[in-house]
Amino acid sequence: MTSRTKTGLVLTGGGARAAYQVGVLQAVSTILAEQGWAPDVNPYDIICGTSAGAINATALACHADQFNEGLGKLVSVWENFRVEQVYRADSLGVLRSGARWLSLLSFGWLLRKWHANPPNALLDNTPLNTLLNRMLNFPRLDAALLDGKLHALAVTASSYTAGQHITFYQSEKLIEPWVRTQRVSMQGQIGVEHLLASSAIPLIFPAMPIFCNGRREYFGDGSMRQLAPISPAIHLGAEKVLVVGAGRLSEPTVHNGEPARYPSLAQIAGHAMSSIFLDSLAVDIERMNRINLTLSHLSEEQKARTPLRPIEMLIIAPSERLDEIASRHVDSLPPPIRMVLAGIGATEVRGAALASYLLFEATYTRELMALGARDAMARRADVIRFFGPPAGI
Repeated sequence: MTSRTKTGLVLTGGGARAAYQVGVLQAVSTILAEQGWAPDVNPYDIICGTSAGAINATALACHADQFNEGLGKLVSVWENFRVEQVYRADSLGVLRSGARWLSLLSFGWLLRKWHANPPNALLDNTPLNTLLNRMLNFPRLDAALLDGKLHALAVTASSYTAGQHITFYQSEKLIEPWVRTQRVSMQGQIGVEHLLASSAIPLIFPAMPIFCNGRREYFGDGSMRQLAPISPAIHLGAEKVLVVGAGRLSEPTVHNGEPARYPSLAQIAGHAMSSIFLDSLAVDIERMNRINLTLSHLSEEQKARTPLRPIEMLIIAPSERLDEIASRHVDSLPPPIRMVLAGIGATEVRGAALASYLLFEATYTRELMALGARDAMARRADVIRFFGPPAGI
């Protein structure tokens, strides 16, 4: 990398909502190209991702030597998405996972035949394994790190077994692992299993086994218990960070004038998902802003005595509610999935937040990408100021 300071990219979780990130990154690349940046130059020294953001992050990292080529391939995937590429949506697959799981949840005390081998999750995400193996070139990632086209890649997951939040990171240089309360890091080779673990939405997708700490542990979505989403990029050396969220950082209260109804299971689940995927980022941004403000009041001598350092941040997050957008596209889901989601109220407007994480359909993902592009273009001046002139100028 030839940038004067290390720039980090942080992509948060959110299932199908991660399509928004791709629209943002596409617009940012357009802005940089207009400013004279070479199309093959990777503007991000450190790329960090969680959940679906981990998949986007790794896809970009695997093309750090030809960044726009990798971004173009990622755009193509999201523009043409079908749920069958992520989880089984056929009647048999849904019956073997979703319907069986819901039945056990409701009548488990009667269904003794499933006690020995209960279903693991609502949906079977086996197709995602195939997609990831087809779209990712890990030897190319190794070469990019070796050639200095990328400083580090980090993917975060949550261990159900140990109760810890673990950031797996890969770098050609030795970077000291960090340990914080309930969150640790491990340096090593990143593979498909880490991405499946990081994107295993709780209860929706099955946990993924990974061998670490001398034993096999089962991992779920990295957004769970993620107290500081921006911190991995900083620990890996980033001095400024572009953060792309998957939900509005300040959700307005919704008042439709109707009397409140008892929440559906989908409405409760969507509320829980928002807590998992969205809230920690807003809190971490507030924390970083307070640290930056505090450091700005210190003398140079005082700054030298603290391990803290100011971090420049550019935050781009949706300007519209993604669950409202999802409510307009629920009918694009395959009938077996609509049937399962309808049973818990996720096809209703008030339950659409849950559907917004599972709507891997092109009509929805394209609208999110378009929103991401508009939001990034609206911050054009901030993007230019954040990245500065091309390297060497």
